[in-house]
Amino acid sequence: MTLSLRSLAIAGLLACVPVAGCFAAQLDPADQVVAMRRGVNIIGYDPLWQDFAKARFHERHFQLIHEGGFQTVRVNLQAFEHMDAQNRLDPAWLKTLDWVVRNALSNDLTVILDEHDFGYCSDHADLCRTKLLAFWQQVAEIYKDAPPSVIFEILNEPNGQMNVERWNALLKEALAVIRTTNPTRNVVIGPAFWNSIGYLDKLDLPEDDRHIIVTVHYYSPMQFTHQGASWSKETANLSGVTWGSDAEKQRLVKDLGGAEQWSKAHNRPILLGEFGAYDKGPIEPRVLYTSWVARTAESLGWAWTYWQFDSDFIVWDMAKDGWMEPIHKALIPDAVKP
Repeated sequence: MTLSLRSLAIAGLLACVPVAGCFAAQLDPADQVVAMRRGVNIIGYDPLWQDFAKARFHERHFQLIHEGGFQTVRVNLQAFEHMDAQNRLDPAWLKTLDWVVRNALSNDLTVILDEHDFGYCSDHADLCRTKLLAFWQQVAEIYKDAPPSVIFEILNEPNGQMNVERWNALLKEALAVIRTTNPTRNVVIGPAFWNSIGYLDKLDLPEDDRHIIVTVHYYSPMQFTHQGASWSKETANLSGVTWGSDAEKQRLVKDLGGAEQWSKAHNRPILLGEFGAYDKGPIEPRVLYTSWVARTAESLGWAWTYWQFDSDFIVWDMAKDGWMEPIHKALIPDAVKP
């Protein structure tokens, strides 16, 4: 089952990779990271997944993202609620997913399919295992003929019950499911404890699988990046917290540099899958922080995907129908205004 990707292929929108043959997803992960460059997380909380007619995000936004200087979209999929009692994915949900993939590819965007049900998995690790393996069995089959610019990310931010031991076991199971239909597609996998840099040394990957991109997320210091965030007990009541001292900048460089040391030691390229500072914080230090994280990641040769396009931490203002210019400029300094 490939949905309308077959018609896309006939139209020539899914380009062949000369050295690998048509649709053979074979690209060195380090080369893939270079191609991914700068990206943004999209549509995790958009109503389009429940009712396409109520979408905030529309087809034109893919072109706007590309024109805005981004090369990648990380699509945040909360698929578990769209499964039936046998863990089969809803055909309507799959149709929406296909729309996303087709439009991303037709706008020259790498598309990361990120299974984002981290909350469910943190509370129900055993049930999560069953659903996650069923999800990847279906989605990997559907997109087995997609080009290498379609990347799979097994699970966002494992945490809680999905601890180090459970996650290291489950990632291998899920990877084995994916490999039955996608033997050489690059797959994104991060460490337990919210994809924390500090847990990289506990990440246990199959040594013989070299088609893996390792992801980390960075929101340190949380007192700054999550001030005023209602879902964070520690920071919900904070306000006016700034960032930008020499010591804070040095800490950021040290943190990301530590992940790069791990990357070199294990020969695994890095995607900074999430970073940003919540909208409730003062704008000037948010811009400075965003720029420092992005430029530091780039200096290390990483790709990155900012959190996020719409909803909160925004780089695109849906109400004003335009870029949140200070954040956009911090992310893409060479962006050309339309």
